[in-house]
Amino acid sequence: MDNEKGGKIQAWTDKLPAGMDEWIPAQSELSEIDGIQKDLARIKQTIDLLSVSMPKEKAEEDQPSKKEKDSISFYKSLAIKKFIEHADDKKFQLGSRDEKKSYVEKLILQIVDEEMTIPYKRLNIAKDVFVRDIVNDIVGFGPLNEFIEDDSISEIMVNGPGQIFVEKAGKLLLTDRKFNDSPHLMSIIQRIFSPIGRRIDESSPRADGRLPDGSRVHAIIPPVSIDGPVVTIRKFQKKTLQIEDMVYLGSINSNISYFLGAAVKAKLNILVVGGTGSGKTTLLNILGSLIPRGERIITIEDSAELQLKKYHEHVIRLETRPPNIEGRGEVTIRDNLREALRMRPDRIIVGEVRGSEAMDMLQAMNTGHEGSMTSMHANSPRDSLSRIAIMCMMGTMEISEKAIKAQIESALDIIIFAARLPDGSRKVTYITEVTGIENNEIAIQDIFSYEIEGIEDGKVTGKHICQNPNPLCLYKFRKHNIN
Repeated sequence: MDNEKGGKIQAWTDKLPAGMDEWIPAQSELSEIDGIQKDLARIKQTIDLLSVSMPKEKAEEDQPSKKEKDSISFYKSLAIKKFIEHADDKKFQLGSRDEKKSYVEKLILQIVDEEMTIPYKRLNIAKDVFVRDIVNDIVGFGPLNEFIEDDSISEIMVNGPGQIFVEKAGKLLLTDRKFNDSPHLMSIIQRIFSPIGRRIDESSPRADGRLPDGSRVHAIIPPVSIDGPVVTIRKFQKKTLQIEDMVYLGSINSNISYFLGAAVKAKLNILVVGGTGSGKTTLLNILGSLIPRGERIITIEDSAELQLKKYHEHVIRLETRPPNIEGRGEVTIRDNLREALRMRPDRIIVGEVRGSEAMDMLQAMNTGHEGSMTSMHANSPRDSLSRIAIMCMMGTMEISEKAIKAQIESALDIIIFAARLPDGSRKVTYITEVTGIENNEIAIQDIFSYEIEGIEDGKVTGKHICQNPNPLCLYKFRKHNIN
């Protein structure tokens, strides 16, 4: 009987795959089991499980799925890989940005035509759009390029990789463009900030910068931004606005235009205030363009936005710098203001005051640097005086509130308030004069104001009114021989 069982076991063993002998129980163990077929069924089941769980060949793993083949990003990635294989490093690294773009476009077209078969109809994309998107990913700013080049768009807002909003004619619109994923968006963010020496990563998850055309960029990334990287771009129009353009657009009238020109020439110290997106920087640019030629101007900003070099030869631009990875090397607006005072400026223009540098700005205005200008966020001319007083206290708590108010009253001549109205239009709604101190409060008086009359066809209607035809600042006009 034992010999019979042994013969059957040997026959079954011969049928097993090579290397599976160790799965066979010993003959002494089988002698105690009546169901030999059950044991072999278990062995067969183990072999089946092993064959299912064994890894596939690497080449098979790398094959794209049908879903991947139906995605535009798959073909874009494939084209970029081929571009890397064929690209001439010398041609790509040397030359201007336009030369690089031309070289990349020619090579991508060659790759697409000669080495790839792309189902444009199934992907619902035109060949020229497909090539343009790849070129933008390599040498541009990815999906953002078309919005950056569109002059009708004033702001671009990226809310993570899957959502891009734009502002057009004062209205927010959701676009159909998007990034492939968060790494794709992060690569574009790094491309924006790396050339200007700004760092953005998990240890420093926010940064301010600018595009080559001067447009302002702010980015904030995880872990601070929960839903992925967020980018906000405030664009500058290629055509720089003049004071006449503001009259044409209805932001001011001709009387205000003449008054502002005279105020700048008479070296009045000007504070431009308003909310977010109200046009403060644009207005500061226009006021700067009215400065008489030949004066030495120093601009100080977080990221360089003012474009005064278009109008003046003698412009020195200073920019802040964040700390390095070791927490050293930070340069603040306050630091730059102190340095500017040693550089023999005729006028100092600070892009925006947000903190203790407000005291240094007032000191500059009070120590012979007349005609200086700055801007800040505020809800009204009166509110701006309270805010600037608080900012001064942030820098030095030893000075009394009375002394700070005296500094503000002595330094500032006029406050220009810009507002963004419900229809998206931007208006100068108040031009207010600082007249002195009464009852321990800074006294102000409106020179011009904008009165809203109503809304017709979605557009705000109204007019600018002169509230005070004889402001106190007229004596400075006469001092500079301005009628």
